[in-house]
Amino acid sequence: MATTGASTLFDKLWRDHAVCELDSGETLVYLDRIFLHERTGAIALQGLRAAARPVRTPQQVFCTMDHIVDTFPGRGDETLMPSGKDFIVATREETAAVGVRLFDVDDPDQGIAHVISPELGLALPGLSLVCPDSHTCTLGGIGALAWGIGSSEAEHAMATSTLRVKKPKNLRVCFEGALSPGVTAKDMVLHLIATIGANGAAGYAVEFAGSAVRALPVEARLTMCNMAVEFSAISAVIAPDEKVEAYFHGRPHAPQGEDWQAAVEYWRTLRSDAAAQFDREYRIDASTITPSVTWGTSPEQAVATAGQVPDPDCIADPGRRAAAQRALDYQGLRPGQPIDSIAIDAAFIGSCTNSRISDLRAAAAVLRGRRLAAGVRGVVVPGSRGVKRAAEREGLHELFTAAGFEWRDAGCSMCFYAGGETFGSNQRVISSTNRNFEGRQGPNTRTHLASPETVAASAVAGFITSAAALADMGEPVQ
Repeated sequence: MATTGASTLFDKLWRDHAVCELDSGETLVYLDRIFLHERTGAIALQGLRAAARPVRTPQQVFCTMDHIVDTFPGRGDETLMPSGKDFIVATREETAAVGVRLFDVDDPDQGIAHVISPELGLALPGLSLVCPDSHTCTLGGIGALAWGIGSSEAEHAMATSTLRVKKPKNLRVCFEGALSPGVTAKDMVLHLIATIGANGAAGYAVEFAGSAVRALPVEARLTMCNMAVEFSAISAVIAPDEKVEAYFHGRPHAPQGEDWQAAVEYWRTLRSDAAAQFDREYRIDASTITPSVTWGTSPEQAVATAGQVPDPDCIADPGRRAAAQRALDYQGLRPGQPIDSIAIDAAFIGSCTNSRISDLRAAAAVLRGRRLAAGVRGVVVPGSRGVKRAAEREGLHELFTAAGFEWRDAGCSMCFYAGGETFGSNQRVISSTNRNFEGRQGPNTRTHLASPETVAASAVAGFITSAAALADMGEPVQ
C-alpha cells in the first residue's frame, strides 16, 4: 500500500470515487459513466424494469450497438447471429423507454464502446466508468478508473450510480528504454504477458509507466491497457499528460471554456507520487522487445515473429506444460517449428484493441503497393464509424481494398464468435484482437494475436512474419 502522504495514481482515483468503506471490506465506489452494449444492455434494463427500479442518472448512461451487429456494408437489424435482431430491437426499445443515449446501428457515432467513449470525450481522465465487457480497462490508457462488470452489476450501477468493489492491490510495470523501430504497444503487452504469465496481475490494478510508455501516443496506450485483463488485472491505468490533453481538446463531449481549464488542472494531479509504494513491481527493458505473435491459445503463449514454437517438454511447471501441449494440438503446430513457416488462411484487423485510426494507418502503410497472398482472406473492421470516415478521407480504404481486404462497417465483428460470422473450422487467422482461446473466432478456428502491422505483413507474405521481415523480402508490387 502507499506510504502515508504518498499515493499511487490508482489510489488517487479510488479515493476520489470512494463513497464509504463497508463492513464487508469492500468500498462503495461512485460511477461517473456507465456504458452498455446490445449483447447484455437490454437484459440489464429489463431487469431494472421488472424490479420497478428507475435508472438514477440516465444522462450518465450510454449504450452502443457493437457486439452483435453485422459489419457488412448496408447492414440493418438483421444479423448472422441467431436471434441477433432480437437483441438489437430490445436494446433500442429499452434505452428509449428510460432515456439512455443509444448509438444505434446507423448512428454516425456508432462503434465499439471502448473506442467511441474516448473518441467522443464521454470517457475522460479521472472519471470512473464501467461496462459489461472485460476490456473496459482499455480506458485506463487515458487515466480513467475503468473496469468490466457483469449484467447484474450493471443493474445495480444504473439504479444507484455506485458499485461495491474490493480494492485491488497496486502493481507497477515499468518499460524503460527506447523501443526498436517497428515495435508497437501490442508487442509490448504480448511480451509482458509471455514473460510474467497470464496470471501475473491477478488481484492487482496495474499502472504502466516508464520512458517507453510515456513515449507512446494516446491510442497506443489504449491498446496496452486493453490487454491488461489478459494479464489478469482488474484494471489498468497510465498517467495522463500533455498528449492526453491534446487528444481531448475539442472532442464533442469534453469540457469547454473554463470547465476545460479546471479539468486540465485536475488531470495534472493524476500521477503517482514519487514516494508512493507499490505492492509489486516489474521492470522491462523496452529495447529487448521485438515484434511478437502468439503461437498457442493464451496470450502468454507468445514469441518473437522471428522465433520458434517452444517445446512443452522444456516447460518446468506441469500445468503450463500440459496447457502448451494442448495448445500445440489445437493449433496444429510442432515444437521447434519456425514461426515464419506457419502459413495463414486469413487476416483480421479490428477489435477494441487495434481498430483506431492509427492502427489502420500503420497497417495500410505496410500494404501500400502490395496484395494479399493467394488464398488468404483479409477483413478490416474500423472500431467506429468516426474512424471509418477518417480512414476514408485519407484514402486508407482504397489501399485496403486494392490489397484485397474487405472494408467493413464498425463493430466487434470477428473478434469473437457468438454464433455469427467466422473464418471457419481449422482456418488459421492472424488477428489484431485480444484473445486466442479455443473457438474464440469460431469453432476450431486457430487464432494468432499480433499487431496490425504484423497482421498486414503476414497477409501479404501468406505466412506469419513482421513488417520489417516483409520489407527485407523485396520491393512491394506496384
